[in-house]
Amino acid sequence: MNLHDYYYELPEELIAQDPLADRSGSRLLTVDRRTGETGHTIFRNIVDYLQEGDCLVLNNTKVLPARLFGVKEDTGAIIEVLLLTRKENNNWEVLVRPGKKARPGTRIVFGNGELKGEILEIVEEGNRLIHFEYEGIFEEILDKLGQMPLPPYIKHTLEDKTRYQTVYAKHEGSAAAPTAGLHFTRELLLEIERKGVTIANVTLHVGLGTFRPVKAENILEHHMHSEYFSIDEEEARLINRTKERGGRIVAVGTTSTRTLESAADENGFITAKSGWTEIFIYPGYEFKVIDALITNFHLPESTLLMLVSAFSSREVILRAYNEALENKYRFFSFGDAMLIY
Repeated sequence: MNLHDYYYELPEELIAQDPLADRSGSRLLTVDRRTGETGHTIFRNIVDYLQEGDCLVLNNTKVLPARLFGVKEDTGAIIEVLLLTRKENNNWEVLVRPGKKARPGTRIVFGNGELKGEILEIVEEGNRLIHFEYEGIFEEILDKLGQMPLPPYIKHTLEDKTRYQTVYAKHEGSAAAPTAGLHFTRELLLEIERKGVTIANVTLHVGLGTFRPVKAENILEHHMHSEYFSIDEEEARLINRTKERGGRIVAVGTTSTRTLESAADENGFITAKSGWTEIFIYPGYEFKVIDALITNFHLPESTLLMLVSAFSSREVILRAYNEALENKYRFFSFGDAMLIY
């Protein structure tokens, strides 16, 4: 399978730089994954496409304000640190810029010294292991000093941190938002529940590896980074009960999809579990759990575009993307959405 089969040309002006004032006011492109038939509506009308007895599955991870700016203790040189994965004993795997100034032993001061760090070692792909020193609660310090880790294609400053957070975000740990969920408001979720749709929550802490460019020409040679996920007993029961009754499982986002498919048995039933997943879904994959997918528009040649192509077909998805381009849909994290059913 060739990487370039998943390329499309995207005008830069269609990359959404800011969230809409109304979360649910974004546009929604609907796609019949078998026929390719499309429709155009507003996201808040998603309720019309859900049926009584369906189960809507949300990823309730919460994005950490994981971008920190500090200075080297000895020289005062500015260093940017992006938190990736929490380890033990106040250690984190991080991405550091510029990397040349972050050799083992380097000490970094953040803010007015409320937080200090020492680079312990260089790990996979040039990332660093850093040990933090502080007094008090780490999350509170991070909330004060940290910035939201917006993707590099977003050049504007985010004025309101909550807009890169879903309204149902609960468990902190993500380095990026599960962006398909950004379109939901609390009012819309209540309306969906009133229709008789069950809402279940899973957790997958989104790592930057999800967005790592695929460099291998043959996509089968690409290796996904591990991401932590968790599904508890009650949520697994809600999902399994829906399947037993013949209802549809509607995943909100590729992260919810990857979580469900990682926790499913061969019959598509979910086992309550937590752990790490490296699941890479590309065309040819047999989905065990989901029946419909709500998702944003993804980068060319990305693993996320391959996942949605697997759920339908490359031809149907790229035709839908071309239709979105022709109709000036907004792309990527703060952009518009698709429902593939």
